[in-house]
Parts: sequence; structure tokens; C-alpha cells
Amino acid sequence: MTDQTIVGALLLGILEGLTEFIPVSSTGHILLAGHFLGFESTGKAFEVLIQLGAILAILSVYAGRLWKMLVDLPRDPATQRFVIGILLAFLPAAVIGVLAYKIIKTVLFETPLLICVMLILGGFVLLWVDRWATKPRYSDITKFPMPMYLGIGLFQCLSMIPGTSRSGATIVGGLLMGADKRSAAEFSFFLAMPTMTGAFAYDLYKNYDQLTAADVQIIAIGFIAAFFAALLVVRWLLGYVSRRGYALFGWWRLIVGTAGLIGLLVWG
Repeated sequence: MTDQTIVGALLLGILEGLTEFIPVSSTGHILLAGHFLGFESTGKAFEVLIQLGAILAILSVYAGRLWKMLVDLPRDPATQRFVIGILLAFLPAAVIGVLAYKIIKTVLFETPLLICVMLILGGFVLLWVDRWATKPRYSDITKFPMPMYLGIGLFQCLSMIPGTSRSGATIVGGLLMGADKRSAAEFSFFLAMPTMTGAFAYDLYKNYDQLTAADVQIIAIGFIAAFFAALLVVRWLLGYVSRRGYALFGWWRLIVGTAGLIGLLVWG
């Protein structure tokens, strides 16, 4: 394991943590950055497995609320309903992720041009939705209608295409179905927990026999970097989008996608 590989893993881990919960596509960012840095991981496992660092960050931030939900779950109908809603939203991505796993990892993850195009398209969508979304009807994520949970879960499936953004797809879905800007982001946090934990477990299952000791060390570096970077974002994001909305992230996507296209034309 070279110093260059260590630095690359550290930078990509930080990038993962900073972008996982904002609607700019963390996977798209680290795949593009890895492409231009010349960073290669076994079976593209690094890019998926370090996401658990970001999940642990959100678990730590929401630890008190999650513990209360766990305690209330056996006897509180409202908590039971919310947990069912999360599982309902998680189900479509779980099914499609398993069925399309090979295509996602061997084709979509290996197409930087597609990532750039999706970043740009998603930027336009985010700018439009931020300005023209319907008047909010829901501000409490525990009280979304059941069809709305499922609908957001279906939107999440769009994020199987790298560059789309898991958080971006779920936030746009929530906004279009009547969530306010804060609750759309907050439900995206909760939905990330089973989705990304499931992606971690399945990817580890598919790749564990190929990973070397050096791979594990690189993943650990990225994992830790992602955890601390994500802590900063999670604590800041809800307050920001409540006041400012999502336009900043739409413009960021356009800039990164365009820069990526230029980079591909110049350097390949």
C-alpha cells in the first residue's frame, strides 16, 4: 500500500462524508475523483463499504431519538407505523439493488461520462423543484401517508444510476409529494440507515473473498474519514435547507458535472 493510495483513500473518505447526505451524489463524486486520481479498488468495494462510516455518523447524531423509538416500538402505534413506513420505502431499492447489482457495479460505476451527465441533469431538476415544488402539506416525517413512503422509496431507486444521488432522489420525491424542505431531508436521513446498511452488507458478502489485507486497511481509512466528515454535514444540513433550500446544491451539481465533462475531454 503506497502513500499515494493512503492519501487517495483519505481524500475520498472525506469526500464521501461531506457529500453523502446532501443531494449532490456522493458516489458520483468519489467515482469521478477516483477516476482522475487513478484510484482503483477491488470490485469497487471501497466506494460502497466506506458509506457505513457516514451511516454511523447519522446513528450517533440520532442516537437518542432512535433509542426512544426502540423502547416505544412494542407499544406505540405511531412508532410502529413510522417504522413500517421506513421499511416500505426501503423495499424497492433492496429488490432492485440485488437484481441489478452486477450491471450497477460493472457497467454504471465504470462510466464517468454517465456520472457527469446525471450530475448536470440532477442539478437542473433540483433547481426546478426547489423553486416550483407544491405547497408543503407535511412537516412531520412520522405522519407521512403510507403511499408517500412507498413513493419516496421508488424515487430512491433512481439513485442506482451513479450521479443521480440517493439523498437527492428521495428529497426530490418528498418535495414533489408535499413534504417541506426540512422533513424531506430528515426522512432521507432515516431512509439512508437501512438502505446503506443493506448496501454495505450485500457488497461485503459479494466481495469479501476478494479483499486483501491492504484493501481492508484502505477501506478502514476511508471509513473513518467518512464518519468524521459526515458528522459535520448532518449537524448543519437541516438548519441550512430550512432557511435556504436546495438551490446551492443544484448549482454545485452543474459545476461539478460540467468540470467532469471538461476533464474527460481533456484527459480522458
